Amino acid sequence: MGHHIIKEVSQEKFVFTGRAKMVAIGLFLIGAILAGVGAMDVKNNWDSIGQHATEDVHTEEAAEAHEDAGHNDHHATLADANPHAEDGHTETAHGEEAHGDHHAPTWMNRVWANLLMNSYYFWLFSVAAIFFIAVNYVANAGWAVMLKRVMEAQSAYLLIGSILLVGIILGAKDTLYHWVQYFHSAAAGDESAAGYDAILESKAWLLNNTSIFFFIPFVLIVWILIRMKLRRNSVAEDENKGLSMFKNSTRWSAGFIFFFAFSFSALSWLIIMSIDAHWYSTMFSVYNFAISFVTGLSVMMVIVQYLKAKGYMEMVSDEVVHDLGKFMFAFCIFWGYIFLSQWLLIWYTNLPEETVYFAARLEGGYKTLFAVNIFMCFLAPFLVLMMRNAKRSPKVLLTAAAVILIGHWVDTYLLIMPGTVGDKAGIGMLEIGTTMAFAGIFIYVVLNSLSKANMYPINHPYVLESANHDVGP
Repeated sequence: MGHHIIKEVSQEKFVFTGRAKMVAIGLFLIGAILAGVGAMDVKNNWDSIGQHATEDVHTEEAAEAHEDAGHNDHHATLADANPHAEDGHTETAHGEEAHGDHHAPTWMNRVWANLLMNSYYFWLFSVAAIFFIAVNYVANAGWAVMLKRVMEAQSAYLLIGSILLVGIILGAKDTLYHWVQYFHSAAAGDESAAGYDAILESKAWLLNNTSIFFFIPFVLIVWILIRMKLRRNSVAEDENKGLSMFKNSTRWSAGFIFFFAFSFSALSWLIIMSIDAHWYSTMFSVYNFAISFVTGLSVMMVIVQYLKAKGYMEMVSDEVVHDLGKFMFAFCIFWGYIFLSQWLLIWYTNLPEETVYFAARLEGGYKTLFAVNIFMCFLAPFLVLMMRNAKRSPKVLLTAAAVILIGHWVDTYLLIMPGTVGDKAGIGMLEIGTTMAFAGIFIYVVLNSLSKANMYPINHPYVLESANHDVGP
């Protein structure tokens, strides 16, 4: 391989300094203050928010009506032929069906939506980390062993992240989830009622209190317990040589991956897709997984480069970092593939119950963000990371990771805001502050966990393979 063969891995221990703690705590406090000020600003100016966007929409509609005098007559004919019209359903400008019990969004919708968005977004980082640990065990992969403690530290956020996520879901369910409002109304289960919704009734097996209060916590508890088991095995392995801990972790990882495949899908449906309760996509859970994994890899890259800049992880070779960059590149493409596949399937079938989702995201202020999303999540990192030298440059890798993370923040924003806030969404102090606060919590938890164990799993059977980047002949 042309470099010195490492025969023994020297141990390192990360020190979580007071300065680093203050940075994380300061980020949280400043973010919380900004979010609070932003929330008050939104509250005081709620009636005027979105006014310009509404006027622009009305202007465009007037122009279209002038170009096509028969436009309104055509839609009137379609409305007469619409089978949902008898049930009291009408389509709004956002493409969703309006119901008498579907209240207009308030300023609290935007506050709760921001909390949900950021809790879900940072939670996905930890989900990706525990999944990556499990995959490496099951695949008997050796290249990433020197990064294993970084993955474990990143996955440590799963506990606090899950608590925050569940708490926010329980607090926001009556505000953000239209189906919760519907099932609390008199129309639920009564076909003769004016507000009866056949679509929501057909999804009652999943959209119910049992799913929120029992299924979501149950899945997260199982994940947390498995993460704790894998972490304990990993730390115990440092003190006890042999393969017992490795084999035990491999078995637990195999079970986790099987359970994860089904449970993550259900969680993405419940937490995110049910915001637009009348819409569905068979690819939605895979899309959310793509977001989770590519952002999780990007966060891992940021942590590795931070540690290297601080003088840690000197034994992690450029080849290992290069491979991590290749994973970022690969799953950037994977996200683009899933995005395009979902888009083309919905565009080709052109069914109203499917196209409504993209219609809401291609008007008003969301149209620009939709283009930014595609550029930052796929085009920019694809063009940068496709070059070999780029995946060996710390500055380029950090820039690519930052672009991916910001891009998928926008991606998550587009998943949640149109269905919860409508045309009164925006990016201001509330959004920036909430993100900073969650970032502060995440950084503190990860760095604190990183300081609790040695930097390298010294007795892992593949640690020398990773240190020497030995991938075989």
